[in-house]
Amino acid sequence: MSDTPVTPRSSAPAAATRRRFWDRAEAVSEPEGFAVRLDGRPVRLPGGAVLRVGSRALAEALAGEWQAAGGGGKGGDFAPSDLRLTRIAGTMLERIAPDRAAVIGVLLGYARHELLCYRVRYPALLVERQQQEWDPWLEWLRARYGVALRSTDGVMPVDQPPEALAGLQSVLEGLPDGALAALGVAVPALGSLVLGLALVDGRLTAEQAMACATLDERTQMELWGQDAEQAARLEGLALDVKDAASFLGLLHADS
Repeated sequence: MSDTPVTPRSSAPAAATRRRFWDRAEAVSEPEGFAVRLDGRPVRLPGGAVLRVGSRALAEALAGEWQAAGGGGKGGDFAPSDLRLTRIAGTMLERIAPDRAAVIGVLLGYARHELLCYRVRYPALLVERQQQEWDPWLEWLRARYGVALRSTDGVMPVDQPPEALAGLQSVLEGLPDGALAALGVAVPALGSLVLGLALVDGRLTAEQAMACATLDERTQMELWGQDAEQAARLEGLALDVKDAASFLGLLHADS
């Protein structure tokens, strides 16, 4: 086998495990950037692109994932879940770079139903916490990007102003492919484009963004008791946000 296909991040169930066939994974400097090689052979993505990035730190982290996959030795089984950063890199290279408009359109869909804009009327504790924890980020969006979103505490959806959506589209169009790839992971997990942008902007850590996004769930569990299934679901979403933040940090580590 000369090349290694990588399954990009997907909402579909994880693929079956595969058998590790390499001994050594390493990051290699090339004229076009930093590539990941397995026993000297390039890793190729499903569309045929070589797994190559512009950051040495990111390439070394990607190589580290491949080195650890399957227990770190030839013959072990590995799964896509072992290659979480690799899947974000694959999205950046094969999905976003060729068609940025598609992912921008998806992200704007979250702005139309922005989590921070939907408020409750009760219980009073949650009403107060939403105001305290969510209002500052809507104000940050207005101050940072000149975008003002509408909020509601009713049952009907709120239509966001066309100028606000146009402003957010302009913001997204100005982001590099790597940031869009990270948002493509973080925003669905958070349910919030605003919090995703704050994460990309370095104003929130992964843990802070997740805590803000799960305010409703955390308050409900505080009032009514822990729900093991919901807690497990939130843990999985938190891992996605952490992956996105790690990817961003590594992507810019060399600059």
